[in-house]
Amino acid sequence: MSKLMLIFLIISMLGIGSYSDDGMWMPHQMKDLNLEKEGLKMDPGDLYNKDGTGIMSAVVNLGGGTGSFVSPEGLILTNHHVAFGAIQKASNKKNDYILNGFLAKSREMEIPAIGYIADVLLGYEEVTGLFQKVLKGVTDPEERYKVIEKLEKEIISEKETEAKDRRCVIKSMYSGSRYYLFRFKRLHDIRLVYSPPGSIGNFGGDVDNWMWPRHTGDFSYLRAYVSSDNKGIKFNKSNVPYKPKSYLKISIEGLSEGDFTFVMGYPGRTYRNMTVSELVADIGKLTDAIDFREELIGFLEKIWKDNREVQIRYASLHKGLNNGLKNYTGKLEGFKSNKLVGLKKREESEFIEWCDRENEEKKIKVNLNQIASNIEKNTNLDRRSKTLKNLISRYGNAMLRNAHTIYRSVLEKEKPDIEREPGYQKRDYHKILVRLEHAEKNYQLETDRKLFKFILNLVKGKERALWPGTFRQVLADNKINDFVDKLYSKTSINDKEIRLKMFKMNLKQLIETGDPFILLASKLEKEMKIIRDRQKVVRQEREDLKRIYINGMMEFKKGRIAPDANSSIRFTYGTIKGYSPADGVYYEPFTTLRGVLEKETGKDPFIVPPDLKKLSVEKKFGSYMDKKKGDVVVCFLNTTNVTGGNSGSPVLNAKGEMVGIVFDMTYESVTGDYYVIPRYQRTIHVDTRYVLFVTDFVAGADFLIREMGF
Repeated sequence: MSKLMLIFLIISMLGIGSYSDDGMWMPHQMKDLNLEKEGLKMDPGDLYNKDGTGIMSAVVNLGGGTGSFVSPEGLILTNHHVAFGAIQKASNKKNDYILNGFLAKSREMEIPAIGYIADVLLGYEEVTGLFQKVLKGVTDPEERYKVIEKLEKEIISEKETEAKDRRCVIKSMYSGSRYYLFRFKRLHDIRLVYSPPGSIGNFGGDVDNWMWPRHTGDFSYLRAYVSSDNKGIKFNKSNVPYKPKSYLKISIEGLSEGDFTFVMGYPGRTYRNMTVSELVADIGKLTDAIDFREELIGFLEKIWKDNREVQIRYASLHKGLNNGLKNYTGKLEGFKSNKLVGLKKREESEFIEWCDRENEEKKIKVNLNQIASNIEKNTNLDRRSKTLKNLISRYGNAMLRNAHTIYRSVLEKEKPDIEREPGYQKRDYHKILVRLEHAEKNYQLETDRKLFKFILNLVKGKERALWPGTFRQVLADNKINDFVDKLYSKTSINDKEIRLKMFKMNLKQLIETGDPFILLASKLEKEMKIIRDRQKVVRQEREDLKRIYINGMMEFKKGRIAPDANSSIRFTYGTIKGYSPADGVYYEPFTTLRGVLEKETGKDPFIVPPDLKKLSVEKKFGSYMDKKKGDVVVCFLNTTNVTGGNSGSPVLNAKGEMVGIVFDMTYESVTGDYYVIPRYQRTIHVDTRYVLFVTDFVAGADFLIREMGF
């Protein structure tokens, strides 16, 4: 064993040690954060308990976003934009909840949040030893990938037999140096309770997105239901509200600059432990993603003009495209202005110099070169994969996406369950069926046909090496229109009952339907599988190389490296603080209702509802007024660091009381996904006092206020 690995193992056994505040830490690492010294005024032991209690167990994973239980009756507070998919699927021209908002005045009026689940953390444990045992002596990347996947499935299959509503997931940390098994109670029956009108929940829209100062009431309420015997089952009228073991107390005391705060949630992905070569490769990917989003946004905005029904169907897609576009643009601008590649190069140089002193230089240099080589030789593979995925992703064509989902599901069902691809096992059937059952809520048939033609023309504009073989002849012959029209004239995929019937078929029966989209999906899947299998090997090879690099970095930084975010529960802390984005400019950390009126233009996205304006003018703020401001605080900043997936996470004060809801980073800090720059790193939150003020005085939902203990 090398000296490097030995020291790393010692560090791991002793605990992480001294931390900086730029990480997203795992619950068991919190004991070493010296939180009382930082300003915490509660027992750190109450933050997380292995028995499924503690504040952290009041924080739920909503599958791409986070929420918090805020009452003993399963009431969940999250973002308006996290609940937006449910709001959109429930909306139509007659009941436009996106525009007008929604309020269930009784439990019976709460409506299903289609496709939503809530995973409640029961606990987690390290299972690294199990993986080390089966991987001992296995050096081939392809074989390692298969061994890891097989063991993950076996562990999960065993643990999920503990209860019908048990959901387990295994996450690797530090490029496979550590493995953890997380156990959840999965709640399938989630219902929409209240969402404010778009003029509050999405005030400022894409103009203000990622920007400060911000004045958006980005919040909504959901409720989790279970069977009468407390099992997480699908929607049933006889279900009852879930009784969480822990729920958060909401504070209306307010905050001051310098106050300690912390955030708990489920951040999606960060890339802070990337090498320079990985960062440079990602810059190219971001550039391609920006181009694609700009093209697609332009198409949608042109085609849905004056058609509210089409706008509603594609509202989630449009929102996601704009959100990603601005985020990626901000990242590239931040990389350039902060000379991020140079910062990473300097960090790597210091690391190599340190390795030289520790007689490890040759090993690490070769490792870095190998990582760069791995990336370079597989760039084209990644681009081909992205081109194919764009055809069937949420950004692509709904008919082909649904056909591919059906075909691949049926194809996988031909195998024993343990051998099926993750995402297509029996445990995944419910989620797949919900998607197929409600698919038409996210598209309109004629628009979908035009979208397919548009995307194929975008593919045609790429170099021929990136053309999918499935479409190569069509693109070469320039017969896109005829090809697409023929598909739509003969398919039955648009029929919900037929989709669900197809899902239950065997592979022979499915092919015999002769549906042109199914046959097209079968050809596409063969091509995708070849690329997918190659990528598995490539990624495992890089993971194995990165593990050596990360272990070295861990020693170099004396353990002060948090594992990159990967949708597992994390903790981050910081203080209330403003910032200076440019010379001569300083932003205070609070915005108020007065600022909402100052931004009013009378046109979307800066429309102020009359009742909100009246309350502001007459200064009817009740107990939600901030005494120092003489107004209702709408949003605030702190120095915590978050990313996608953290949306909807609770912000808590030093006493562990909820004071806000995460909903954004500032434009200058989106580069924090890759590299934290403290002077810019700020997170934007909606203040709980504004949440309660709107709920109480604008919506008139005083029954929710009482339910939360006020």
